[in-house]
Amino acid sequence: MNPKPAKSALPPHTTEENLAYTRQMLGELRTVVKNEGADMLGYLIEMAYVEAGDILTGLRPLSVRGHRDPAIGMPLKPAGKIKF
Repeated sequence: MNPKPAKSALPPHTTEENLAYTRQMLGELRTVVKNEGADMLGYLIEMAYVEAGDILTGLRPLSVRGHRDPAIGMPLKPAGKIKF
């Protein structure tokens, strides 16, 4: 017998709902790390929080895929030896 996969009782969430939920959780995490004094982690979480808000309000696209500038073809030179 092959059991049928159980259907989720919850409807699928929209992208907007998922982003709003993510932003809310980031806000809560921001408070936790601020209370712990983890400055860098707090900064990174704050940036993600702002980014999620910008996407929700339409200030930024959901993805930057396809929006980046093409490579300009400049070769990268190795730094070489550092003289002190």
